[in-house]
Amino acid sequence: MSLQLRIDEASAAGPRKENQDAVRVVTPAPQLAASKGHLLALADGVSQCSDGGLAARATLQALALDYYSTPETWSVTQALERLLTAHNRWLRANGGGLPLLTTLTALVLRGRRYTLAHIGDCRAYLLRNGRLRKLTNEHVWEQPGMEHVLKRAMGLDEHPLIDYLDGELDEGDQLLLVSDGVWAYLNDQAIHDTLAANDAPGRCQRLIDLALANGGQDNASALLVGIDTLPDSSLDDALQPADERALPPRLKPDQQFEGWHVQRELGETRQSLLYRVKDGLGQPWLLKTLPPQRQDEPQACRELLQEEWFLRRVAGQSVPELHPLPERQHHYYVMREYAGQTLEQHKREHGLWSLALFQQLAPQLIKAVGLLHRRNLLHRDIKPDNLHLGDDGVLRLLDFGLAFCPGLSQWQTGNPPGTPSFIAPEAFAGAEPSPQQDLYATGVSLYYLLTGHYPYGEIEAFQRPRFGRPAPPSRYRHDLPGWVDECLLKALEPDPDKRYETAEEWLLALEQAERLPQPSRPLIEREPLVVWRAVALTSLALNLVLLMLLLR
Repeated sequence: MSLQLRIDEASAAGPRKENQDAVRVVTPAPQLAASKGHLLALADGVSQCSDGGLAARATLQALALDYYSTPETWSVTQALERLLTAHNRWLRANGGGLPLLTTLTALVLRGRRYTLAHIGDCRAYLLRNGRLRKLTNEHVWEQPGMEHVLKRAMGLDEHPLIDYLDGELDEGDQLLLVSDGVWAYLNDQAIHDTLAANDAPGRCQRLIDLALANGGQDNASALLVGIDTLPDSSLDDALQPADERALPPRLKPDQQFEGWHVQRELGETRQSLLYRVKDGLGQPWLLKTLPPQRQDEPQACRELLQEEWFLRRVAGQSVPELHPLPERQHHYYVMREYAGQTLEQHKREHGLWSLALFQQLAPQLIKAVGLLHRRNLLHRDIKPDNLHLGDDGVLRLLDFGLAFCPGLSQWQTGNPPGTPSFIAPEAFAGAEPSPQQDLYATGVSLYYLLTGHYPYGEIEAFQRPRFGRPAPPSRYRHDLPGWVDECLLKALEPDPDKRYETAEEWLLALEQAERLPQPSRPLIEREPLVVWRAVALTSLALNLVLLMLLLR
């Protein structure tokens, strides 16, 4: 079931010659509506600037175009904040020497939630169960006579301070956006009575007519949306329903399956089944599905769909390329196979990383994690087994089966998913997934590849670990400089607030540390074996000299 809305809108110039208000409603295609939501907005251009009407119309046009161009994995607030900040710069630069100014109240309805972005003196109301509630506050000066003088507006300041509000929707809710040309001439009771009178179209026009009849002297606009039905969940609506396709049967070598030539089965776990296949041109691919015995587990099928959905929306060099599959009769997805090996396989075959290999691959890994986070995705299972070093020299993140998208994915408390030795301390305590947990797992992976040890020891699934202070990597590897210790130990802090805030911060710290001249370490730290051998030989020589003197 999808989100079903009823929309009513009206706008009038009133006694003024020009209507500088703007109203916009965007209803995208169903899949995009599920992942990005429905956008409704109202803007009131400021008449004192060079062209308030242009400011209002341009702002809503930018919203309508740019919002749906942002990554589908971004949260609504993140997407609105980024594009409104950019558009604010355009308003300040295109007013002929003075900024273009407009107020803005934008509403996004996605899944079972609403998000408001508000700056200026328009208003948003929520009518629920017969009770009208004002959701926004006007950004005007409070001194007498200045009640309509804006202290916040789009284009007014270099960095706009926008209010954001997020809340749950109920069926039957009505959300109303009005400009000050309506609410300044109507009290809340009059607005309530007009909305509650009936649900027929034309209520926005009646609000405007009533405001003008009460002496309204300004442009007047109203936008009303009613919630008829709500979807079962937000992300699920963006995915094809899991029960429409069956799992593939057990595939055999040399079998033809939906246009794919099956080479062989590569591996099976409780969670997934992987085959090597070739397309019609003989190119190698990997087909991922679920074991046939999981056919009756709708949640498992949906998780595989979600994994594919995430991978398609974070496309880049650091993740596997997915095949643009046509219509499928079975439940699976296909990704490109890359020559190379996982970092766990590399460690088994070639031993621990050298410092030079760390300097080459650690930035790649941190950049890959940063790309995910900029797309508002958390991997939640970063470990050497899920990091692939291709023969082309590119490091790729594998296995997005546990990936989490804040604002889309549903988070459940309980035992944290993933490999225990790579799970951050706060996750064991029940904390919600965060970028800092991915950065911690990245730190554990790098520490392990350099030293062969886990910073807090190997953790089993049944343990409730305690986290103190890990030994610096240089305790196991005396050839490692001090900056490696500092960079890794910060990523491995038990307190997430003391870790790097972002992957970009970590990458910058790594680059700066490599460039700084390193203080000379004492010989006993650099070559302890040589020092103690010298001490032992010197002691032996002195004892021999003393013995010879005593024998004379």
